[in-house]
Amino acid sequence: MKERHFRTFWANFVIAAVLIATFAIAIVTTTPARTQTVGNAIYEGDANRGKVALMFNVYENPKNVEKIADILSAYDFNATFFVGGSWVAKNQNTLLLLAAAGFEIGNHGYLHRDHASLSIKQNMDEISLTRRLVDKVLEGLPDYSPSLLFAPPSGSMGDNMFAACDKLGYKVIMWTRDTIDWRDHDPDVIFLRAVKDLKSGDLILMHPTDCTVEALPRILDAILAAGLVADKVSNVI
Repeated sequence: MKERHFRTFWANFVIAAVLIATFAIAIVTTTPARTQTVGNAIYEGDANRGKVALMFNVYENPKNVEKIADILSAYDFNATFFVGGSWVAKNQNTLLLLAAAGFEIGNHGYLHRDHASLSIKQNMDEISLTRRLVDKVLEGLPDYSPSLLFAPPSGSMGDNMFAACDKLGYKVIMWTRDTIDWRDHDPDVIFLRAVKDLKSGDLILMHPTDCTVEALPRILDAILAAGLVADKVSNVI
């Protein structure tokens, strides 16, 4: 009897150990690769400046981009628009409008590729081509100087990407808060993700979706209520 209980105990122990190991592997394989990169990515800004940064990654919806710019201007707030090169090629007037209004223009690569899987040269090509397109559109503006901020599409980072950014002089910008507005089209959800437990130095990621446009005034009101200011990334980090 004792031997049977002993065997049952060890059988259950082995099964439990296998399940725990399997669960641990699953967690490791689904955890973002933040710790698997060798470069320095920026996830938050200076907590002592009383500012947060609103970041809009742009590959679509130029009309919504213009609406977002109008709302921000009405609040006298600034922001950074990380633009894709392929979007710039088709929406030069919108890009010019953003820059002329004083918004910061960051780099979001040319084709929204997985930068962790690209070679150093491919990373450099994606970033450099986007910069050339942006510069060509904006070089006629008074006091224009290119922003050397790069937001990797989908947050995908790798050693080659960091090496390319180092060669090109770019800072890699990630986020403190991701509204996931590209997936979850609910203004209330977007609002809560943007401002719940808001603090100085937060970098808040958004996209030009219809629901983001709808949620934005409430987000800006909450920033004001918290005694904070929304500004471009370079003034927050």
